[in-house]
Amino acid sequence: MASRAGALLWRAGLAALLVCGIGLLPWLSHTDPALTILRTRSADRDPTPEVLADIRAQLGLEDGPVRLLGQWLAGLPRGDAGRSWISGAEVTPAVLQALGVSLLLMAVALVVAVCTAAAVCARTLYLGAHRRLAGRPAGGSGSAVLAALPEFLTASVLATVVGVQLGWLPALGWYGPQWTVLPALALGLPAGAVLGRLLDDQLPGAFAEPWALAAAARGLPGRAVARQALRRCVPGLLPNLGLFVVGLTGGSVAVEQIFDIPGLGRTTLQAAIAQDLPVLQAGTLVLVVLAAVTTAVARLAAGRLIGPALRDGALHAPHRPTPPVRRLLPLAYGLLLAGVIVLGLPRDPLALDTGVRLQAPSAAHPFGTDALGRDMLARVAHGALDTLLLALTISAIALVTGVLLGCLPALSGPLVDTVNAVPPVLAALLVTAVRGSGTATPVLAVAVVAWAPLAAHTSALLRQERATVHLTATRALGAGPWYLLRSELLPAVLPPVLGHALLRLPGVALALASLGFLGLGAQPPSPEWGLLLAENQPYAERAPWAVLAPATVLALLGALAVTAASAARRGPSRQKAAGVLPRPRRRTADRTVEQAARDTGRAGAR
Repeated sequence: MASRAGALLWRAGLAALLVCGIGLLPWLSHTDPALTILRTRSADRDPTPEVLADIRAQLGLEDGPVRLLGQWLAGLPRGDAGRSWISGAEVTPAVLQALGVSLLLMAVALVVAVCTAAAVCARTLYLGAHRRLAGRPAGGSGSAVLAALPEFLTASVLATVVGVQLGWLPALGWYGPQWTVLPALALGLPAGAVLGRLLDDQLPGAFAEPWALAAAARGLPGRAVARQALRRCVPGLLPNLGLFVVGLTGGSVAVEQIFDIPGLGRTTLQAAIAQDLPVLQAGTLVLVVLAAVTTAVARLAAGRLIGPALRDGALHAPHRPTPPVRRLLPLAYGLLLAGVIVLGLPRDPLALDTGVRLQAPSAAHPFGTDALGRDMLARVAHGALDTLLLALTISAIALVTGVLLGCLPALSGPLVDTVNAVPPVLAALLVTAVRGSGTATPVLAVAVVAWAPLAAHTSALLRQERATVHLTATRALGAGPWYLLRSELLPAVLPPVLGHALLRLPGVALALASLGFLGLGAQPPSPEWGLLLAENQPYAERAPWAVLAPATVLALLGALAVTAASAARRGPSRQKAAGVLPRPRRRTADRTVEQAARDTGRAGAR
């Protein structure tokens, strides 16, 4: 009970700290909020001292941020989040309306994600149900390519081709259920591919557990065994599914911008840019509450799916058997990516030639040219150096941070919920306010939030691993906590989390690209991949190669990441796979075992 109260206080403190930090945004950025509000209200009006003083008096800015924040917090118990500094309308109805739009979009996108994940895992489920998983090579390149597709690029292609050219579905606005299909596809396909890959990596281990082998030996239908294997693996992914729910609700800013959807992410972004603090604080608080509720529901659902085995320490270790690995695939993908970079580096990415603008691929320009006649091969190759280096650095930092904090669930749980409630766009604005704009701003913004899914995954796997039979027996033999962590828990958790981190490597590059697409990342004439997609997206219909070149390289990076993760993954040892318990090497454990043997021998002698 005391631990739950402490966790609740920790969660409330983090939410209050986040909301207070947002309330100080204009003062942290050393800008005059009255000037920003005037430009948003009427860009043509001159910012005279009298006009700015009138705005300050209307909003009470002269009272300072602490008093304004106190007044805003005092109205929350009554459901009053204040009035918008821009429109003067009440904040609570506007935010709740935007939340309803985002929740509907999230629900449809979640259906798409679940269907996509089911398609990714269908082959493994079929083979496992028919006991034909032995010798199945590790794959997943197709799902990796799908996960690496930028959401804003998918949204642009769907809006242009399906919505405008073919006219099958509406492309802009929000007037009914049919308007949810295209944005839900843009959001749900990459998310479902990530979830499907994570689930597909865990299923072979579930089919290899003793209960599955016993069920198959007794002649139970393969369909029933497959259902139980899903029930065994899904609890470890529910925390990440909860993170996707919050991310799809508040983090789909680029998709909402493209389809002109009045959702919570777009509302929060507009409020952040205009420094409309009441709207921004209310939107962020709603996302924090949604994250807390989603986490509680995911934890409850995980406990219900696993059942009393989690409490009684009766689980079997869900380790995946070592599959045959197609080691040529990552080598081929790596060589192909390196070849693109090597061929493009000698070319000048900034050379202009308006005479060949938007030229199709040719011998002189293998990837074509952009709207200014610049060689796309050169820009993709030079942009790879920055994008790949930044993505690898952020992924490494996120992996270490996620594993360390995942080992401390009481500390990291509320922290993950709070961090996940902050979309990368809002994080970029906060970092810009504190540190100023620059090339490091998008890196810091993505690094601040990139570790949360890995920490949630680590915590969920550790929770199940601590409830396994072999760990309970090893602990009974006298093994201490450090031995268990070093020799049992981390070796079991690190391979899937490492694979998860590699799977998210293209996602990190996509986050940087999304910030560039929204104007918060790299600035022209940088050849950063996100900026390339943003610059050439208006010409996607006329010159599709200008968009396909960076998108294809991103997809190639995703395929390389997944196949490399499969090649690097190590299966469990033969002893653990066969159910043989390892002998702890700590001296305390050795003394316990030796003492038990001596006592047994003495009893036999008597």
